[in-house]
Amino acid sequence: MLDPKLLRNDLDFVVSQLQKRAFTLDTKHYQNLEGKRKAVQIETEELQNKRNVLSKEIGEVKANKKDAKSLLKQAESIGATLEDKERLLNDLNNELRNIFLGIPNILHESVPPGKSPDDNKEISTYQSSFNTPEKVSDHAELGQASKQINFDQAAKITGSRFSILQGEVAQLHRALTQYMLNTHVEKHSYKEVYVPYIVNEDSLIGTGQLPKFADDLFKLDVDQEFYLIPTAEVSITNIVRDKVLDSEDLPLKYVSHTPCFRSEAGSHGKDTRGLIRQHQFEKVEIVQIVKPSESWAVLDEIVSHAEQILKDLDLTYRTVILCSADTGFASAKTIDLETWIPSQKMYREISSCSNFLDFQSRRMMARYKSKNSNKPEYVHTLNGSGLAVGRTLVAILENFQDGDQVFIPDCLQPYMSNKKTIDLKGE
Repeated sequence: MLDPKLLRNDLDFVVSQLQKRAFTLDTKHYQNLEGKRKAVQIETEELQNKRNVLSKEIGEVKANKKDAKSLLKQAESIGATLEDKERLLNDLNNELRNIFLGIPNILHESVPPGKSPDDNKEISTYQSSFNTPEKVSDHAELGQASKQINFDQAAKITGSRFSILQGEVAQLHRALTQYMLNTHVEKHSYKEVYVPYIVNEDSLIGTGQLPKFADDLFKLDVDQEFYLIPTAEVSITNIVRDKVLDSEDLPLKYVSHTPCFRSEAGSHGKDTRGLIRQHQFEKVEIVQIVKPSESWAVLDEIVSHAEQILKDLDLTYRTVILCSADTGFASAKTIDLETWIPSQKMYREISSCSNFLDFQSRRMMARYKSKNSNKPEYVHTLNGSGLAVGRTLVAILENFQDGDQVFIPDCLQPYMSNKKTIDLKGE
């Protein structure tokens, strides 16, 4: 959520910045509500002051054992009017909050302008040392032929866009997860956390998925407002909701492995084949909660931590800055890591690393005590996939093929009973 003071004091700046996202703020409606709020707040404060003065006067009259009936009647009238004003002020503040919750974050000046993902800007590339054959089988074909990836049976159990992994492919999926977690904990000093896979509405509002992206979520059909997590970011970041942290405790660095659940509303049949776009998938997520002065350096750090996994696996990949049209609602800047998928002859996202500044922390009321100020300040929040496990599995199955075998990256072999290859020969 943007700072309401920014809209009140420099609305033209906000409007011009939001135009970079092709987002149009209804300024007339906002200014009308803000004008009413300001007038009612002034009236409310004046009535509160009158009530306080009158209360003091009543106390003095009663102390002198004089008749306070007329003053009590005035106080009753003021109290009733004040109650109405406070109710109206609360309604206006709620209307304004709903407007604020629908406004995206302001983009960092380094975010390139653009109208589609085609306008994302490549920063760097990394080339694998493995010579992938010119002709490869896509992972879905390979997995089904070897009976180690089963989409049809998963569809019977649940529906489309689910999968069953078996045998060595399932073991490789687990090995990837374990390696990612160990790397982030042991090399990058993240604290591993196990978090809920079901969250409430407040948590999703806090990180920015609600109210805007309700259609992308799986909502549980129960009495409470419960949802399956679309990403571990929601659960992890909300650890600091409604907290005032000590300056000395920052940065907080968390890593977690969770399943993620997305309805993929609006995907219109994209990537229906294979593991690229599933309703259920797994990620290892890294999150940092930091002081505002440190957040841009930390974004680069998170990117490097995600890159380390790809380098260890020796996968070809590139880094890109997302353009204005492709940057997520809550993010001020996002850097994606994209790995090469031979069967599709294109790079596909495997990690998104974002700096949200104080956008999420304002929604969550997550703050810290600064040594330079007695007043708590909002923390900055950042996260990145380190990495998306299923897509990393796809990249290994396709990039490291050699006939009917897939070579297992050296760093994963200890997690695979020291096997060097997976046999994917069809029966």
